[in-house]
Amino acid sequence: MTGRAGPRPSPGIDYDSAMAKKLVIKVTAGADAPERCSQAFTVAAVAAASGVEVSLWLTGESAWFALPGRAAEFALPHAAPLPELIEAIMAGGGVTLCTQCAARRDITEGQVIEGVRIAGAQVFVSEIMADGAQALVY
Repeated sequence: MTGRAGPRPSPGIDYDSAMAKKLVIKVTAGADAPERCSQAFTVAAVAAASGVEVSLWLTGESAWFALPGRAAEFALPHAAPLPELIEAIMAGGGVTLCTQCAARRDITEGQVIEGVRIAGAQVFVSEIMADGAQALVY
């Protein structure tokens, strides 16, 4: 075992080959459910820092965090600051804002943080169905 977090592979399986090639995380919670929100961003940032390709999808109330300054308004005791987590995620992967969630909140491409893309369900399904991808929903 190389010290990485996660489930142990079955005996006889190389640990590195058992690791997901890509982790797709869909976060639906924002300030309305701060612990769930923070958990999603923390898991994504830790995975990215561990060398896993990460794709974080902002949906529902988390859509607001695609806007500049909004993550800085989020606070949860004993949790890493959201702007730092987002920076770590973007360094090791990508952040996507759900098309419908953006539209419902009147968020446009010109308003989002540089590097955040807006995409829909077809792209999400394509990512989670890719060979070696694992998906989590918060």
